[in-house]
Amino acid sequence: MSTPPLERIRAQALELSDEERAQLAHDLVASLDGESDQQAADESEVEVPRRLRQIDSGNAKLIDRKEFSRRLRKRLNQS
Repeated sequence: MSTPPLERIRAQALELSDEERAQLAHDLVASLDGESDQQAADESEVEVPRRLRQIDSGNAKLIDRKEFSRRLRKRLNQS
């Protein structure tokens, strides 16, 4: 059930550019998260570039979306 203020904000948000809406969505989702995990953030700052270098160099084994979905469903069903 939407309230008038929510409808007004939604309408205004939809007038934003794609980039602004993406930033707003990120900020809203982040506001729902608990405390930030600084260790995880620090590790990501190292891990993401490392993985990108592997992809760029051709040393990473990539899988397509269907295979990713299959593996994810398999893992979720094991839990």
